[in-house]
Amino acid sequence: MEHHRSLPLIFLFISLLSLLGSAQAYKNYTVGDSLGWYDNTEKSNVNYQKWADAKNFSLGDFLIFNTDTNHSVVQTYNFTTYKLCDYDDALDSDTKIWSAADPSNTATVAVTVPVPLLKEGTTYFFSSDYDGDQCNNGQHFKIYVSHGKGLPDSLKSPSEQAPAPNSPDYNNDESAPDIVVPSNFNNPQGGDHKNDDDNVKKASGSASLYVNSIMVLFAYFCELL
Repeated sequence: MEHHRSLPLIFLFISLLSLLGSAQAYKNYTVGDSLGWYDNTEKSNVNYQKWADAKNFSLGDFLIFNTDTNHSVVQTYNFTTYKLCDYDDALDSDTKIWSAADPSNTATVAVTVPVPLLKEGTTYFFSSDYDGDQCNNGQHFKIYVSHGKGLPDSLKSPSEQAPAPNSPDYNNDESAPDIVVPSNFNNPQGGDHKNDDDNVKKASGSASLYVNSIMVLFAYFCELL
């Protein structure tokens, strides 16, 4: 009888753990933090790959590129395009120019470019201006996007109703899912998104609260058994 009475408590314990684990919001990551998105010959001396390697990216997160009109933001799933630092021969299905630069314009203007992470797997970012010089001077990085909580409704398109493609392996550069921006795409303001700076400030507190909650539930569970 004791065993049967404990079963509902086990299910309750598992349910509470699931609720605690789902409390994390989508995140906004500011690329390069306060130094922004520039090649290393100008305003920035950022190792963008090192910056990216320290993050955990998921579907529905945003990358925020703070830059100017002299630098571009190019996203591609094509490894060859990335290595060449050139999108001239890229396909629309695997490469998207989120912000195009105009090197001939001497009056540069500051811009902020939000990029939603819409597909699982490996994706690449670079600036291709001046025949790839900006990219070759360090303005490039790759990331791996996990499923996480999945896409929020605001970023889903009708095609999302179909089964999602298998996530490509991190080092498999041949897989190139189409890049399709939903018609209802909007900038990451408010809602479930949290700025990266806020995440850093709240991370330790959230982790502590999560652990404490788990310990309290575990102690209560043991007493009932």
